[in-house]
Amino acid sequence: MKRTLFQMLLFIALCYSTAQFVFAQSVLPIVLDTIAVGGSGGMDCITCDPKMHRLYISHSSRVEVVQYDTKEHVGSIEKTSGVHGIALAPEFSRGFTSNGKSDNVTVFDLKTLAVIGTIDVGKKPDAIIYEPVTKRIFTFNGESENCSVIDAATMKVVGTLALGGGPEAAVADRKGDIFVNIETTNEVVRFNAASLKISSRSPIAPAQTPTGISMDREKRILFIGGRNQIFVVMNADDGKIIANFPIGKGVDGTAFDSKTGMIYVSNKDGSLDVIHEDSLSQFTLVGKLQTSPGAKTLALDSKAHHVFLPTSRQVDGLGGMKGEMMVLVVGRK
Repeated sequence: MKRTLFQMLLFIALCYSTAQFVFAQSVLPIVLDTIAVGGSGGMDCITCDPKMHRLYISHSSRVEVVQYDTKEHVGSIEKTSGVHGIALAPEFSRGFTSNGKSDNVTVFDLKTLAVIGTIDVGKKPDAIIYEPVTKRIFTFNGESENCSVIDAATMKVVGTLALGGGPEAAVADRKGDIFVNIETTNEVVRFNAASLKISSRSPIAPAQTPTGISMDREKRILFIGGRNQIFVVMNADDGKIIANFPIGKGVDGTAFDSKTGMIYVSNKDGSLDVIHEDSLSQFTLVGKLQTSPGAKTLALDSKAHHVFLPTSRQVDGLGGMKGEMMVLVVGRK
């Protein structure tokens, strides 16, 4: 009788726990807070450093740095004309920015924010990432349709790889390979970060004009946003499309939270699409959160499970940012 009662109680507890989990994953996050950045004008990419609780926000000709736990404006990084992305190499206490108007990369000190130097790369560098296995920085150059490879230790260009089309965002699997969206050919290119050899080119249909990309590195799944308002889930190793969902207009960023299984898709129309990864082959659309027009890029703090979206308090009719710069903080209470 005791054993039977214990089994019943255990069953009830498991059911309750499962119900709580399912309910938690079905709840749409909300805008928890805003962080004032100061200044006005256009913003592009945002990078989060969870260890130092810092946000690096591209702002036309400089990068604004904000301490997000205290909402303090820490400082600015200058000499970044037409800056797009910011990559962090914490092993070297260095940050790297891709400067689209000056065709170079600015290197800065992560502690002091002082500029260390600049490095010439390809034409109109946009996305930029740090690859930890090779300890290299990769800039993805839109006009020259290639990527420039920089040794993070020596700050020297050590290679260039032709990509066969205009690259957009990229993600490293942290095992030595990189996946990059090719906007002009509607595909994802996979290449080895050490040998710089392309191993595959995978079509992203039904999505088109891919921008944001992120990855579930454990399950080897890619999450890709297309400008035709379609988001696709792709098997990273065989290139097969697993699922697709409708999304907002002007997608420019995706992020995956490995602890919660949440996928976030940020769009210029002022919406954040939220999808949950239930299993290797099953995904559920949680819903669409209204954010702010122009909030097209995002960064994730995987420890606090917060998403940061740069935007402005005032926007023009096309979603362009004119008013005071700010960052929206999205999460659950």
